[in-house]
Amino acid sequence: MNAPVSAIEQLLLELPDLDWITDESRVTRLSSDFSWFSPVLVRQLKDKRADVVVRPRTEEEIRAVVGACARRCVPITIRGSGTGNYGQTTPLAGGVVLDMTGYNGCLWVRPGVARAQAGIRLGELEKQTKPTGQELRCVPSTYRSATLGGLFGGGFGGVGSINYGPLGAPGNVIGIRAMTIEAEPQVVELRGADAMRMHHLWGTNGLVLELEIALAPAHPWLETLVTFGDFESALHFADKLAHAPGIVKRGVTFFAAPISDHLAQLAAHLPKGCHTVLSLVAESCEPAMLQLVEAHGGTVSYRKTAAEVQKSNRTLMEFTWNHTTLHALKIDPNLTYLQSGFVPGRHVEQVIEMEKLLGGEQGEVMMHIEFLRNVAGLMTCSGLQLVRFSTEERLQEIMRIHREHGVHINNPHVNIVEDGKAGGPLPPEVIEVKKRFDPLGLLNPGKLRDWPVKAAAAAA
Repeated sequence: MNAPVSAIEQLLLELPDLDWITDESRVTRLSSDFSWFSPVLVRQLKDKRADVVVRPRTEEEIRAVVGACARRCVPITIRGSGTGNYGQTTPLAGGVVLDMTGYNGCLWVRPGVARAQAGIRLGELEKQTKPTGQELRCVPSTYRSATLGGLFGGGFGGVGSINYGPLGAPGNVIGIRAMTIEAEPQVVELRGADAMRMHHLWGTNGLVLELEIALAPAHPWLETLVTFGDFESALHFADKLAHAPGIVKRGVTFFAAPISDHLAQLAAHLPKGCHTVLSLVAESCEPAMLQLVEAHGGTVSYRKTAAEVQKSNRTLMEFTWNHTTLHALKIDPNLTYLQSGFVPGRHVEQVIEMEKLLGGEQGEVMMHIEFLRNVAGLMTCSGLQLVRFSTEERLQEIMRIHREHGVHINNPHVNIVEDGKAGGPLPPEVIEVKKRFDPLGLLNPGKLRDWPVKAAAAAA
């Protein structure tokens, strides 16, 4: 007798013209992201992978894959370029990885707004907006490879959030076009707050096809490194620069010693043991910035105009946010990181307090903070502190110490949405979106506590 044909084999037979990837090594690579930043997630996810990967290029192909998977109850994990850090693109129940990078068109650019398909890389989208004098409001440090859909589904903010807040702040995302996961998929347009009920949920409650996002006026950005011998002088300079209303900026980053010692590509500009402030400031605002540098006793060790950055194709943006962690891990693979939020108005005080408790040049926690506006528009900072990893128990203790001192922790060492970013049960309106767009519970099962792996696995 012939052996029964598996659900995955049925998909390949039903849709032979699609770009299927079955090679085991490629499937394994496309079943992972940058979760290796966390030794905890490395342990938890080491054996998890998809059965197959598919890379559709049109909405019709996406619809065909989704419908075929829904009819067979095959789990679907949506993927962009895999630059996230939480194992969000790692399937816990096997099934299909839906790689969206082939669905990557820019649909249009208008004053203040652009619309594009989810698989477009952010750097490519900005190439379309720059000729109109506009740029993206906030981009991650991985903007060259990260996709628009990936930023929406798993990202927080980035360069530019100092002006416009995180991506989830009202007005940054205007609308999305999403597909339901069912035998006959439906396509729905969601606007404003309704659209944000799919944001930062790791593709667990909807398949986003297109996004309409707000744009910012583009400026020629001057990129600088300013070094200091004193922690508090550097921190106060960064805070004053972030708050200066007359200085147009796109990013302000603070590195406490010894983080600068881990940035090998910038070593010629960073004296050993220095504290550093990295900034992107409009070229016209350089004189005002230099006044602040002088007032706080800093030294400009690196300076590149926008034209020089474009010519060299090296930008300091790729040393900010979680790119800092990536560079540091190349020097010391025993490091990991935290994600923290400080209280507006108390953020400088809290940063100093945590540095005294856990930091210092030989401390466990190295202070790296990014200045931004929160969703209420208040200037504060988020931490992406580097941690000298010893044990999982000690890592939990370090996070507990932060919480006890009023510092919010978004735990980057878990792969359950409610345990990390959400920090608790999901709001009822988000649950309703999940029920509406994924009635069979096939999207990235196991990443939401109320839709466990076992349900999808049993169905498959």
